[in-house]
Amino acid sequence: MFDRLKTSIAQGKIAVTRSHANRDVAQWAAAQGFLCTVAAEGKGFGLTGEVGDKPWKMECGSASRDYIRGRELRARAELRIKEDVSVVIMNRSLKEVLEKRAYESYTDTLQTAAAVNLTEEMRWLAMYPEVGWDGPPQPFWNRYAVMAEHSHHAADWLDPLLAELLLSWPQPGPDAQVPVMLMLLRGKAYLRMQYTPADLPTLAHATHIFTRACQSAIDRLSTDLAI
Repeated sequence: MFDRLKTSIAQGKIAVTRSHANRDVAQWAAAQGFLCTVAAEGKGFGLTGEVGDKPWKMECGSASRDYIRGRELRARAELRIKEDVSVVIMNRSLKEVLEKRAYESYTDTLQTAAAVNLTEEMRWLAMYPEVGWDGPPQPFWNRYAVMAEHSHHAADWLDPLLAELLLSWPQPGPDAQVPVMLMLLRGKAYLRMQYTPADLPTLAHATHIFTRACQSAIDRLSTDLAI
């Protein structure tokens, strides 16, 4: 009985903490001009806004990938950029994890080629080669890998401000081991990351990264631009 009481008190503290955190998120979102919705019992929230008159949405909730621990931030925007643009940015530690999993799947003698079930992220590693170019500083390349079908699309998209934002997380903030992915695929922009630490400075910076990524893609990779 005492154990159940302690558990109930602990759960109550967690619920109160989440409630306060989500209230802070809602107040911050209103100040930024974003719409904010909070899930029941403080289990997550959603943000919506616009960049370059294109709508975007960000959600915080339970992880949808097993390489993400705890809470996850997911964002998506319909940008209507060139459909042939395929660029994936991820931190190198995550790339190494996914490459190891893909290798183990291919070499597992208990699996046939037809039975290998690669995740979407593993397929990206197989489909898009890693690219590089002069411009972003070496600390960026140390921390992140960039994969793309066409390297010039990646170079056009990753402007100096976006590269700087990906390196300048607030402290304490996500370190180089925390999974972060930023993508342009099928005319859309996506963000997926482990929400660690789960605090307002991290959320604000992740939102800044995503909206900057959207704006850069609109400015440099729009279907309205001459090919």
